[in-house]
Amino acid sequence: MVTYRFAIHPLHNPQKLFESYQPLVDYINKNIPEIYIELEASRDYPTYEKKFRAREPDLLLPNPWQTLQAMKNGYHVIAMAGNAEDFKGIFIARKDNKIKKTIELKGKRVSYPAPTALAAAIMPQYFLHTNGLDINRDIDNIYVGSQESSIMNAYLGNVTVGATWPPPWRLFKKDHPEQAKQLKIIWQTPSLINNSVMVRDDFPESVSHKIQHLLVTLADSPEGQAIIIGMETARFTSANDSDYDVVRAYIKNFEEKVRPVESDK
Repeated sequence: MVTYRFAIHPLHNPQKLFESYQPLVDYINKNIPEIYIELEASRDYPTYEKKFRAREPDLLLPNPWQTLQAMKNGYHVIAMAGNAEDFKGIFIARKDNKIKKTIELKGKRVSYPAPTALAAAIMPQYFLHTNGLDINRDIDNIYVGSQESSIMNAYLGNVTVGATWPPPWRLFKKDHPEQAKQLKIIWQTPSLINNSVMVRDDFPESVSHKIQHLLVTLADSPEGQAIIIGMETARFTSANDSDYDVVRAYIKNFEEKVRPVESDK
């Protein structure tokens, strides 16, 4: 039996990620008994990105910006995870925070998981840019390593607002209901396209098709629906590399107007 590594980008801390995604991996292993997939978490975005640039994992679940980077390293899209409309940035603030307009963020701190987090950093920063802020001069951008940490920084008052995106926010409300009661969404960005599922170019095509089928039919059974609920992902749909051309255009525009996605560019 061949073992394959399935690396998921840091949607949550490693423990929470295993709780959310191990049932999906178990489901695939049960239904394709000739292979064995191991779930792999990463402690932060740079660690995850280093892995796929070295072509180490066999399968990936990256964010849309990472999807473009992984294509350069020989990975190809087989599915999209979640609904496209769910892929948007949201700004979280304490309910006792009186901020109303983006311009009121001048001189304030804003938290994000990482500079390469598309929905939770790039899209929120572009939103602030289009609403009159120079994000490089007007605010203090704090990259805190994870989605939950960005939300917690807002809760603790370390930042004026924390940026994240809907699935981690829903999970936070479930796991930390008392803290969540003291928080609110104050702004949200337009949607783009959701995370992908990718396979490396030397991955067996027959197995790839079987995994794709299992993913896109996951919501058709009670067992699959329970897995989806645990992941805070609405569904999987078939997708390919060209579906992410919209992200390439978005990133090009962002880098021209706001900042390089990676600081070493």
